Amino acid sequence: MTATPRGSGAAPLLLGVRHHGPGSARAVRAALEAHRPRAVLVEGPPEADAVAGLAADPGLRPPVALLAHALDDPGRSAFWPLAAFSPEWVALRWALEHDAVVRFIDLPAAHTLALTEPDAERSPEGDVPPPEAGPPPRPDPLAALAEAAGYDDPERWWEDVVEHRGTAPGGTAAGPHDPYAPFTAVAEAMTALREAAPASGGGVHERDALREAHMRLRLREACRTHGDGAVAVVCGAWHVPALAGAHPVTADRRLLRGLPRARTEVTWVPWTNRRLSRAGGYGAGITSPGWYGHLFTVPDRPVERWLTKVAGMLREEDVAVSTAHVIEAVRLAETLATVRGRPLAGLTETVDAVRAVLCEGSEVPLALVRERLIVGHDLGEVPSSAPAVPLQRDLTRLQRTLRLRPEARERAVELDLREPGGAARSRLLHRLRLLGVGWGEPVTGRAGGTGTFKERWLLCWEPELSVRVAEAGVWGTTVEAAATALLASRAAEARALPEVSALAEQCLLAGLGDALPTVMRALADRAALDTDVARLASALPALVRAARYGDVRGTDARALAEVAEGLAERVRVGLPPACAGLDADGAAALRTHLDAAHRAVALLGVAGLRERWRAMLRGVTARAGAAALLRGRCARLLLDEGGLAPEEGERLVARALSPGTPPPEAAGWLEGFLSGGGMLLAHDERLFALVDGWLTGVSAQGFTDVLPLLRRTFAAYESGVRRTLGELVRRGAGTGGSRGSGAPQAPRPGFGPGLDPRRADAVRPTLELLLRGASAHHRPEPEPEPEPEPDHDHEHDVRVEVAR
Repeated sequence: MTATPRGSGAAPLLLGVRHHGPGSARAVRAALEAHRPRAVLVEGPPEADAVAGLAADPGLRPPVALLAHALDDPGRSAFWPLAAFSPEWVALRWALEHDAVVRFIDLPAAHTLALTEPDAERSPEGDVPPPEAGPPPRPDPLAALAEAAGYDDPERWWEDVVEHRGTAPGGTAAGPHDPYAPFTAVAEAMTALREAAPASGGGVHERDALREAHMRLRLREACRTHGDGAVAVVCGAWHVPALAGAHPVTADRRLLRGLPRARTEVTWVPWTNRRLSRAGGYGAGITSPGWYGHLFTVPDRPVERWLTKVAGMLREEDVAVSTAHVIEAVRLAETLATVRGRPLAGLTETVDAVRAVLCEGSEVPLALVRERLIVGHDLGEVPSSAPAVPLQRDLTRLQRTLRLRPEARERAVELDLREPGGAARSRLLHRLRLLGVGWGEPVTGRAGGTGTFKERWLLCWEPELSVRVAEAGVWGTTVEAAATALLASRAAEARALPEVSALAEQCLLAGLGDALPTVMRALADRAALDTDVARLASALPALVRAARYGDVRGTDARALAEVAEGLAERVRVGLPPACAGLDADGAAALRTHLDAAHRAVALLGVAGLRERWRAMLRGVTARAGAAALLRGRCARLLLDEGGLAPEEGERLVARALSPGTPPPEAAGWLEGFLSGGGMLLAHDERLFALVDGWLTGVSAQGFTDVLPLLRRTFAAYESGVRRTLGELVRRGAGTGGSRGSGAPQAPRPGFGPGLDPRRADAVRPTLELLLRGASAHHRPEPEPEPEPEPDHDHEHDVRVEVAR
């Protein structure tokens, strides 16, 4: 028998559960209280026996997970998550509180990790393990039972049958019941499912066969030591029939013989509710851990208490919710449960009631309810006595010292680098990013970002970061030592100059002064050998940022500044010849590097270098054979920073757009000159007139050729700038001669204060159809559109098309 009270038979007590089910957890506690076993066997890796006693430590607060990782490859790992409402956690705590022996009986992690692909994320705790290549996956037992009962949702079926069992309609506890009855019923159902599985093509999963063989061996061992009736087993319901039946010991041992092994280490790590709610990867597949935790902890009236909690959260967010709202929501939830034939209002009914009454039909506050209460932001805690790699211990110490506590919810942190505390926190976060521990992500913008006195970070601790910390432990025993070793190794292996310059910037951001000499040597070597102007230019910005803002972080960056200045000189000398002989793609790529290098030179702030840089830009604008895009871009850069007088800039535009210049070349020059913002064109009437005159003078075929370039240029402008330019075109601004001329200018056809009746008549039929919105048989036949006059119409179309 699977649920025999102790003393009435020789069979061990087999408690088949649903992992992370509060109803199962309550039933397990009741059955253990009634049976009082001397040994409790729990589904989990046997290597965790060494750390099972930590479950009695008040510092170990769920949600937590057992983490097993290979010593020689920490990235190969597996988790066994446990929440406060997990039956395994309840069994573990009961055994420790009652001085019972507790053992884990699942397949050892040494085999699990050795059998798992290195890059495959795995969560071996679920009733339905991820399918492997080869054998067909077995069906979801809960889904099969729910379908047999007439449910289309396994979660709803489980709530009705298990989670609400033993609770009266009013929300109070029902009378006494047999503590073994639910496990007997579940065992019978699982036995029937397993017997029907071969006929349906499901069969027994290969990994299940290995796990169950090891469970049986551990169960026999415990029964020999403590007696059959003194042993209780808590495992997934699917495995109960395999443990209750008779299986030869030799067959089980033969099945496990020769399995690969990996040297492993097991410890406890914090877990989160959000991870519990994920079905794949390291998740547990519980869609509502916050709701399940509520059902497990409340003594009575779960619906009333839940809706009161929801109302309190909404009030904190300034949502007007009264006591009357809560009362009406409770009534609606209970009514919905009655209409739907459910014994008690479940999550579906409470969500519907919250949406209709507390949120007044809005999904916005309901999203907060789902995020904060239905899922929740709980993050477990692990005591310092738990085994951990030295790097994890150092990180925990730094988090405590710097008051930078890990949290499961995403939060923004602003750091002032001029303060010792802010600079220390910044260094820690940058060092962790170097080590691949993405606890924080920097946010660029006005409030912070790299290279300012303040940094803004988004922090969110995810459980798998514990694996990343274990992986990074091969580089050192402290965060600083590990980041220094890793950075020096990357600098020695880097082949591209931009990669080394990025490492130099990271070195200063992370405050790794010991690694800077190694990075500087690699930087000097790569810079001396690299002759490609594009690579030199792409490496310059990171170096300049590091040199410019090193003093903010208290880092001596003089050596970097010297390297950056030398690199800028090489870019200045090599850029003019590199601008010749380029196709359109090559010119566009070099323009990106030119812009970045120009900003870097301005940021470097070396007076002599800036003057020489301006002279180089002026030379490119007049260089024969240079790409038109780059000549125009250099002219615009000079004009923006005062290197060209406005009149001189207008002369360059007039020369580039002269009738003798082929339209594609003129359009390329114009793209380079106008890119980067259109406010210059919007506010300079003379420049607007020059561009407008060139556009209206382009032939029809030439305009077709240059239209893609022009569209690309104007499409990059903000919508407000485009509207301003369109308004200028509509009013005919800048169309008549030189700036400052007092003579009135004749409006072009189609523009000006008056209307053009011929053009208005052309669109009248279409406009009437739009206004009517009548059916097809009521629509009048559209009048034929008049033939446009060839002269000024082409000019108008050109202007409108570009403005559009």
